[in-house]
Amino acid sequence: MQTNGSADSEALSALRGEVRAWLKENMPTGWREAMTGVEQEAFVALQRDWFGKLVGAGYATPHWPAGWPGGGRSLAEQKVIYEEVARADAPRLIMYFVALYHAACTLIECGSQEQKDKYLPGILKGEVWCQGFSEPNAGSDLASLRTRAELKGDRYVINGQKIWSTMAQYADRCLLLARSGPSDPPQGGLVYLLADMRAKGVTVRPIHQITGDDEFCEVFFDDVEVPVEDRIGEDGAGWAVAQTTLASERGLTLVELSLRMRYALPRFRDVMQAQGRLDDPILRRDLGALTAKVHAACAVADRYLLKRIAGDEQVGDASIVKLCYSRTLRDFVSLGQRMAGLEGQYDVAFMRGATQETGHWALDFMNSYNWTIAGGSDEVQRNILSERMLGMPREPKAWRL
Repeated sequence: MQTNGSADSEALSALRGEVRAWLKENMPTGWREAMTGVEQEAFVALQRDWFGKLVGAGYATPHWPAGWPGGGRSLAEQKVIYEEVARADAPRLIMYFVALYHAACTLIECGSQEQKDKYLPGILKGEVWCQGFSEPNAGSDLASLRTRAELKGDRYVINGQKIWSTMAQYADRCLLLARSGPSDPPQGGLVYLLADMRAKGVTVRPIHQITGDDEFCEVFFDDVEVPVEDRIGEDGAGWAVAQTTLASERGLTLVELSLRMRYALPRFRDVMQAQGRLDDPILRRDLGALTAKVHAACAVADRYLLKRIAGDEQVGDASIVKLCYSRTLRDFVSLGQRMAGLEGQYDVAFMRGATQETGHWALDFMNSYNWTIAGGSDEVQRNILSERMLGMPREPKAWRL
């Protein structure tokens, strides 16, 4: 007699075969070469096309609730889809990441039914969202943000500046965190708004990076009006809503990224072979040590997801995964740059839509620092682990930046 466990296993195996076959048939051929050294517009066109295909197949939104196209998948099923996307080395949906995860998960968890009905269908049709959290003087210390939201009648009037907003130059909407009043502690007094990026008073300036990329932007708000109906949660509860937004990028995302790193390990062998150094004992030793670290990072991410599936997730578990991935990625690209020698220092064309394991080692090295900062810096993750998981004393306020 077949057990439920074996039936589930067979169903997941069938799903894996289905996703793998679909990716083989539909994934953009030669996308890495096509996206190397091109202007942003070509990348945007590929992203829109790839997004449409994934939405049509139901593979862009397996984390959405049942009733939405592709939604209602279990975490185990979602894991299978992410594993196969990573295995196939498919382009990441960088332009739609905020819409699919940050915006959608925030709306699903905290939004009203009217807000869900208004905005979720637009995401599936290709509307782009950006995130307006960080400011020039409020990055990791997000609670110190200064963008003002003044309530006037049935509208908030926004004034201030945001920075590091990914793909904001193409965004239709913005997840905006602003200060609507004084508070002690500063986490209070914040309001969470859904701002129209086409509204009067919004100015977007792309930030041109040394890598050749310009995915990040500054966003300026000058007397921008946002209707009260586009507020998520109560006035003053913005910090709690923002935690839901930030939590949405953990878990499956880091499972996928860790797997992408593991599947990129053969690139080291390619470098060693090209240099005639396959038998170099030092490189073999270092590659062996890195391989163990990468597999450990995948195991940590996998264990975290299994704990979520079992409903056994604890405070600090996500921080362990984030910290493990960011440090392992740094080791990964550092070895690649050292192994490549002088060629690893060359200025090469930027590859759009890839992660930080492209084999363009100088760019990979610089971009690897993103993950030690984005979504909560390594220092923030360590504080979470020490204070909330290990029960150690909090830092004295005088020491905090």
